[in-house]
Amino acid sequence: MVAIGFSKARWIAFLLSWPAGAFAQGVDKEPAAILEVGGAASFDLNGTSSFGGDLAAEFTPIENWLELEGGTAAVFRRHSKEWDTDLLCKRPWDLSRRVEFMAGAGPEWVHTRSNGVATNSFAIEFALDFMFWPSPKRRFGWFVEPGYDYGFGRGHERSVGVSAGLLIAIP
Repeated sequence: MVAIGFSKARWIAFLLSWPAGAFAQGVDKEPAAILEVGGAASFDLNGTSSFGGDLAAEFTPIENWLELEGGTAAVFRRHSKEWDTDLLCKRPWDLSRRVEFMAGAGPEWVHTRSNGVATNSFAIEFALDFMFWPSPKRRFGWFVEPGYDYGFGRGHERSVGVSAGLLIAIP
C-alpha cells in the first residue's frame, strides 16, 4: 500500500475536480426552463411520412445530471393526424460553451385519428438532443432532436423522426 502525503492528496483532488467545471456558465444563473418551438417530421418504418409542429419545455432538477422535457408534436399526413405527447428524462453534456448534447428516453402517449377512427396507445421514445447557443448568455438558440419511437399498441408501430427549431430560455 502506498501512502500519499496530505498536500499531494489535495493536489490530486484539485486536478480531478478541475475539468468538471471547465465549461461552467460562470456568474449567469441557469434558466428556470427552456422552451422548444419548431417543426417535426416522422417516418414510419412501413414507409409513410408525416409532418407538423412541435412544442416542448424542459427544466433541470439535477444540475449536469438530469433534465426533464415534456412536449407534444402534431403531425399530419393524408387522411390522418397524430398527437404525440412525451416526458423524456435526459442526461446533458456540454460539448463546448455554445453546444450542448443530451441523450434520453421516456414514455409517450400517441393519439391517432385516421379515416374518422381515433386510437390511443403508449410508446417509448429514445431521443438525442443537440442544442446550439449563438450567445454565451444562452437566451436564444436552436435545436435538432432526432428520435426513435416504439409503439406498444396494435401493430407495434416503429418510427424515426426529427424535430428542429428555436430555443427560448425562460429566466
